[in-house]
Amino acid sequence: MDGHWCLNIEGEWNMSRFTLRKLAAAALALAMGVGLAACGGGNANNSNGGDNDSSLTIAKPDGTVGSQNNNPFISDSSGSKLGYTTAIYEPVGIMDVLDPSRETKPWLASKIEWATDYKSVKLTARDGVKWSDGEKFTAEDIAYTYQLFVDHPELDLNALGVSGATVDGNVATVTFSESMFTKRDRVLHKLIVPKHIWSKQPDLTTFKNENPVGTGPYKLKQFSSESTVLVARDDYWGGKPAVKTLYYQSYNDNTMLVNALANGDVDWAQMSQPPNVSTYLNKDKEHNKNWAPTVLAADILYLNTTRAPFNDVAFRKAANMVVDREKHAKIAREGIVPVITSVTGLPTPAGDDFIVDKYKGQETKVDVAGAKKVLTDAGYTYEGDKLMKDGKQVTVTLSVPQGWTDYVTGISLIADELKAIGVDAKTKTPDSDTWTENINTGDFDAVLHWVDAGTTAYDFYSDTMDGRWLKPIGEAASYNFGRYDNDEATKALSTYANTSDDSEREKALETLEDLWVEEVPAIAVGNRPMTVQYNTRKFTGWPDDSDPYVAADPTFPTTSYLLMQLKAAK
Repeated sequence: MDGHWCLNIEGEWNMSRFTLRKLAAAALALAMGVGLAACGGGNANNSNGGDNDSSLTIAKPDGTVGSQNNNPFISDSSGSKLGYTTAIYEPVGIMDVLDPSRETKPWLASKIEWATDYKSVKLTARDGVKWSDGEKFTAEDIAYTYQLFVDHPELDLNALGVSGATVDGNVATVTFSESMFTKRDRVLHKLIVPKHIWSKQPDLTTFKNENPVGTGPYKLKQFSSESTVLVARDDYWGGKPAVKTLYYQSYNDNTMLVNALANGDVDWAQMSQPPNVSTYLNKDKEHNKNWAPTVLAADILYLNTTRAPFNDVAFRKAANMVVDREKHAKIAREGIVPVITSVTGLPTPAGDDFIVDKYKGQETKVDVAGAKKVLTDAGYTYEGDKLMKDGKQVTVTLSVPQGWTDYVTGISLIADELKAIGVDAKTKTPDSDTWTENINTGDFDAVLHWVDAGTTAYDFYSDTMDGRWLKPIGEAASYNFGRYDNDEATKALSTYANTSDDSEREKALETLEDLWVEEVPAIAVGNRPMTVQYNTRKFTGWPDDSDPYVAADPTFPTTSYLLMQLKAAK
């Protein structure tokens, strides 16, 4: 599937409706034969007149980019789609979503102080920072940026609920309507914009920001639909970047992009499931990398708990017992992701710190015989190999969009596994718009989808169990698509997010994991890592398994930090 991941510019790893539109646009561009820069072959860096030894070409498989828009708070702007605004603008702090236990790294804020209830944070503006137009960076810029989300909530893509921002000397204090314990990364990863420019704009929701002024290590040199060029600043507060020029391009699909990576036309890319990844890796085994570190996200089989057979917890348990997660990782994901093993559903090692003691070391296993016993104990019967209920064979339909190859393969595997316990399991692959509508309104039996990644276990369980997402069948839900309705889960999630008592939070987490194991509100099928591709021919210092110091997605708001760690290869 092309770009199922959508990393929004505040640093939340999720899939938005915008991404579905991007998929359609990319497909249309491919069908119409739209050509993008470097797609026809040749070295992308050379075609842009760049110095190969000091430049990086960065690309995504998102099709036509369209007109220039450098507003970092508009999700479908060219800057957000290609990700180049993350090298121009910077966040106040950097949280490692790959390892949430690591301490937050101060960035534009030299000091970050959260209130004990996480309803406010004090941010001390770093001294010596200048905007790219020479103006001094101050706490006023920090406060102004967060106040934007009060005055223009439509620009707050994470709906953080900022209630205000004030300044006292070099300290900006930001307040929130509720605890930000589970959203600290999204708060700190907001990109800061200059008050002296943005405050003069009549309408920030339509502001295209054609001459972006940032604090980051790069500034915009040239924009075109074929290639956007950024050049390194010589007055950047963090020093001089080793990478002198960044070229941003968009390819029509994953296949074109992985070929460009293999040919050396692209240096750095983000594809969640690159096709024929072994071809790319084998082209230069020493330097070509496909890095897929786990985060607290997973591919989830959402089960419609309002209709049979998934309204029966016994059937949900039996289905969970036959899903072969190892096979899913090996076949559907081509062996590039780790297997989900914990009975809590949480991916490991990213989720290790959030698995309560009673479930540590408890792993899922395929147990067809055990699943059949669960079913017969619950009153199901067999006629030959057919699982029967009320005189009829149990039937389910699994759905994902056409063309999302890893997902199509995934539900085909699950259908075969359900057939092993006598279920008449079918698959359906509608277009993405129909699929999305069906998910939102609850018109499905089971669908393979995902949960958002965060720095705690909250999003994983909220997206699948939280009553705050509940909508009647026929009305659009944002998450908890399976309409799992359990007051105990909703209460535990609220406690986990809002309490300032660590022991209460731990009890709430145990309740959530108990419900996940005993009630099976959904099924965790596969890991959903932050997969990226890069080569080490020109630059070293990239994050990898030996030093996973930051997420490597080039559209992530911590890109400036990563770029400043790169050194010219010797």
